[in-house]
Amino acid sequence: MITYLIIDDEYIAHDIIKGYCDLLPNMTLKKHCYDALEAYEYLNSNTVDLIFLDLNMPKLKGFDFLKTLPNPPKVIVTTAYQEYALEGYELNISDYLLKPFSFERFLKAVNKAVSAAPIVKVQTSEGTANSSKTIFLRSNKKHTQVEIDTIQYIEAAGNYTKVVTIDETITIREKVSDIIELLPKAEFLQVHKSFAVAIKHIKNIEGNRILIHDQYIPIGKMYKINVDQLLK
Repeated sequence: MITYLIIDDEYIAHDIIKGYCDLLPNMTLKKHCYDALEAYEYLNSNTVDLIFLDLNMPKLKGFDFLKTLPNPPKVIVTTAYQEYALEGYELNISDYLLKPFSFERFLKAVNKAVSAAPIVKVQTSEGTANSSKTIFLRSNKKHTQVEIDTIQYIEAAGNYTKVVTIDETITIREKVSDIIELLPKAEFLQVHKSFAVAIKHIKNIEGNRILIHDQYIPIGKMYKINVDQLLK
């Protein structure tokens, strides 16, 4: 589960964000905070994975609050003021949502934050804890939660991207470059303008192609250096 706080002085903003999060099965709200001081007090004795943070609040502004946290969780800024974007990126926030924002844009921000978030613990059938990170993929008007560890490779297909996992292939209407940005850079390698592969699923590398399961993936000339660095 991904635990989160909403920090915003507007009640309607809480309703919108919680409504969006309720559509995602692994999101758990820990507290509604209507000013930064309330959030600061909560975080003194509790931890969360993600904060939805408004900026223009009474008592203590959003970025000033963020600067007080020694080890802040992942932060998605939600604000009606576009001029604060640059300062937000300097503080290494995960994403910046300009109000009003759509569910699709919200989902992209959550995917971006979760893919880099602390590892979520899940229980196997034997009862032992394993590490798992997930991503939501939108296909055929539904959102499918996929464990990143199961993704073998992704492939550009015109205006779509195929995400090939151990169990299935999911086709989504996103650019392959946008999906690559959501995946952990240490675990995935772009080997062609149309392909990125999961390093852990590479079976062998032969000449200008990579074998994953029973599928050969071409290595593009411009991306061969990425593969060469992997083999060093």
